[in-house]
Amino acid sequence: MALIERIGLLQLDSVNVFMRAHYMPVFSRLGPYDIAVLDRLAGHNSGRLNRRLLEYWAHEASLLPASTHVLLRWRMEEDGHWGSMERIARERPELVADTLELVRERGPVRAGDTDFVRPDPRPGHMWNWHEGKIALEHLFSRGEITAARRINFERLYDLSERVLPPAVQQAPTPAREDAQRELMRISARALGIATEPDLGDYFRLPRGESKQRVAELVAAGELTKTEVRGWDAPAYLWHAAPRPRPIHGRALLSPFDPLIWFRQRALRLFGFHYRIEIYVPAPKRVYGYYVLPFLLDDALVARVDLKSDRQAGVLLVQGAFAESDPAHPDAERVAAELAAELAVTARWLGLAGGVEVRPNGDLAPALRAAVEAA
Repeated sequence: MALIERIGLLQLDSVNVFMRAHYMPVFSRLGPYDIAVLDRLAGHNSGRLNRRLLEYWAHEASLLPASTHVLLRWRMEEDGHWGSMERIARERPELVADTLELVRERGPVRAGDTDFVRPDPRPGHMWNWHEGKIALEHLFSRGEITAARRINFERLYDLSERVLPPAVQQAPTPAREDAQRELMRISARALGIATEPDLGDYFRLPRGESKQRVAELVAAGELTKTEVRGWDAPAYLWHAAPRPRPIHGRALLSPFDPLIWFRQRALRLFGFHYRIEIYVPAPKRVYGYYVLPFLLDDALVARVDLKSDRQAGVLLVQGAFAESDPAHPDAERVAAELAAELAVTARWLGLAGGVEVRPNGDLAPALRAAVEAA
């Protein structure tokens, strides 16, 4: 919990070719851990009185500390996050009411339980969500229902009053401006030094309000406006940020890790141009389907396209790419450190067959040799 409160939230994502996104930032920072602990914190195996993490739209769909959930009530009061939600509330209020009544009578419910609504036939429409699912998501965005738990990552919805801990339900609703300032404080503590767009993107604040909140924190002395060499925008330093120090360590980073999820910041901090290619047609991908940057000390030095082949019990490296010349003297260390981290990762995932490196990418030969040597 100390870690999650420090970074603010864990982004959720449905892709499971390697590992669910919300489990990875904890592993990247703490190393191998029992994911059942995180599941319990999210209430998957414990009642509402013991749950410490709640779901809501924060950066994207996210797990966040219960205290932060209260800070997003202003977002729940808005009309909707997407046009489909606004449309269904406007055009089919009776469906929304029926869906809420279903949850009240039968909750927790799956989206498939709203079978009184025919699927939307339009390809690609809201990820092919049918209208019952859209009604559920509308009610979720409004805070009237929430995620009771997940089964195989499918969200089960129930009335918020039956899910949220009493302390959360009884907490007073802060003013929009006060809540946004506190969200900005969480962002600033997590980032240390950042531009205003970096800070605002963390919880996806409207840009105009993000600028206002930053100005207010500067006036209060909590942020200091400064400059960073090479940045083309003003930077803001959190007043309690630790002094710079040498960094030693290594970590694989999920595409949805807070360190790199704002791609402009990743480019500005590390010179690392990152584009997730899940939705890119396979022939047009440059690096692969699910590519994880590799952090070594204070630099992003490589990227690997990973797949957990659960049937074969192998962590499959479908591509490995160096950020500098593979003939550089440091490349041997990069390959060795990456091989060691992949071995730790495979053991954590329970893949007893270890690591298998395919011959794709300029780092693959050195990485395969390092894996075999280990």
